[in-house]
This record gives sequence, structure tokens and C-alpha cells, in this order.
Amino acid sequence: MPDLDPVFERLAAMLREHAEGLVATRDDADQLYLETSQDPAEFFGAVMRKKAQVAYHLMPVYRDPGLLADLGPALRKRMQGKSCFNFTRVDDDLFAELAVLTARCRAAQDAQPAGR
Repeated sequence: MPDLDPVFERLAAMLREHAEGLVATRDDADQLYLETSQDPAEFFGAVMRKKAQVAYHLMPVYRDPGLLADLGPALRKRMQGKSCFNFTRVDDDLFAELAVLTARCRAAQDAQPAGR
């Protein structure tokens, strides 16, 4: 079984870089879950430790698939469903691309009208 601690720590740190103004409804050794502070709150993203992988969720790509337009094939292969990326090891290149995507998602989230 892979050591998922470094994967979780890196992905959680990446998501935390965009947490200003968001609310962490869970932040522990197995999950970081961020929502907007709007009423009603909306899910923004999460990092979840699973049995054999770490899942990185970005809800803005579910609402706006155009955010994925320039996603590279290697990162696209890590997608499960419409807004989840799964990792079993640290990959600096993929994490760098995911960091750019996360920043785009945060900008899109901030640009949408409140309550949407």
C-alpha cells in the first residue's frame, strides 16, 4: 500500500493556498473540505484520504467545464468523474498544473454572483 501522507499533505497545502475567504468545514488528517462563506454555502473543494489514493475535488470545474479546456492529458488521466483527481504519489509536474487549475477555479468562484 502506498504511503499517502506526503500526497495528502502536498494537496492539502495547495488547496489551503486558496482558502482565504472560504470556510473549512473539516480540516484534519484525513480530509480538508472548503465551502464558500455565502448563504447558502457552496462547496469549493476538498482533499480526501481514501484507502488507496488521495482525492482532490474542485467543484467549480463541475459547474464550468470550460475551466478544463487546457488540461493536459496526464492530469486528465487522473480525473474520476467531472471534478475529482486521484493520486497515489507526489508528482511535481501534475501538482503544478493542478495548482494553476485551482487558482483558475478560485478566480471563477470569486467572479460569480453571490447566492448562485
